[in-house]
Amino acid sequence: MNNRPTPEFLDLLRRSGSSDKTVAIAAQREVAKALETPLRKGVLFGDIVSGVYEAMPLEPGASPEFPLDLLAPGTEMEHVAYTNPGNGRIPERHVEGDYVMINTYGITSSIDFLLKYAREANWNVVARAMQVLESSFTKKMNDDGWHTLLAASVDRNILVFDADAAAGQFTKRLVSLMKTVMRRNGGGNSVTAPGRLTDLYLSPEAIEDIRNWGVDQLDEVSRREVYVAADNGPAITRVFGVNLVDIFELGDGQEYQNYFVNDLGGSLQGSDVELVVGLDRSSNDSFVMPVKSTVEVWEDETLHRHQRQGYYGWAELGFAVLDNRRVLAGSF
Repeated sequence: MNNRPTPEFLDLLRRSGSSDKTVAIAAQREVAKALETPLRKGVLFGDIVSGVYEAMPLEPGASPEFPLDLLAPGTEMEHVAYTNPGNGRIPERHVEGDYVMINTYGITSSIDFLLKYAREANWNVVARAMQVLESSFTKKMNDDGWHTLLAASVDRNILVFDADAAAGQFTKRLVSLMKTVMRRNGGGNSVTAPGRLTDLYLSPEAIEDIRNWGVDQLDEVSRREVYVAADNGPAITRVFGVNLVDIFELGDGQEYQNYFVNDLGGSLQGSDVELVVGLDRSSNDSFVMPVKSTVEVWEDETLHRHQRQGYYGWAELGFAVLDNRRVLAGSF
């Protein structure tokens, strides 16, 4: 959306702002379909859940039901699953049966702007409006997905911390400790592939601590990798084989940390000030996102009389952590 569109699309945009309602509505339908394509692809700016959850498109009438005994035969009672029940609700714990039914729910959003912007092919304004529409879907999915992860981590009642570190100081020993705890408390044995810490989500401030690690903390190859890493680049690796991923919503006083403490009743260790969340994504057996309906975008015909042009869309999906042993909280 940041690139200037083709002359054909600009002509379509002009027609969508036509004073002839028939012409305008027909063109707006084509614009809506053009906007729907990138949303359906799921490659959205600021998306922090698609790399965690496995999207599972459902056929019409299919039930998002997952039998727990398929995850690890004979250990059904060791599983605790968390699902997101719907808009504005705290994720729920499911332990009462041998399967989990994941609730799916609708999310909707809309945007509108003056008709003259389309008629004049003012792409900067229209592109910004479309970015807002995209961001609203992304924000909702980010929040619901992460609220489910955080609820699962609180229920484990395990918090890992480095007792020798100063408060607010992220250390490589914390990563090492979380690797050990994830492995020891992942269930199973050497044959059934116990838990393994693969990804660690933390705040930008924690990444800043890593940038200031001395030569005694990091080898030269890893120091070079940290030195050249871009803010929008891939996750920093090579810290005991764990991917380090920073997100804005984690950190002292930030949204997801506040949700962890204030809404879910979680706590940090003593004088620690920041939360980190570790995940085991070595196997696709826990983090699922059933999708009953991908994003659909439509034109709003009722706005033409107000000399405005608008679009709205919806999708139906859900989030679940089928085994909360794949999530681990830490603090520093």
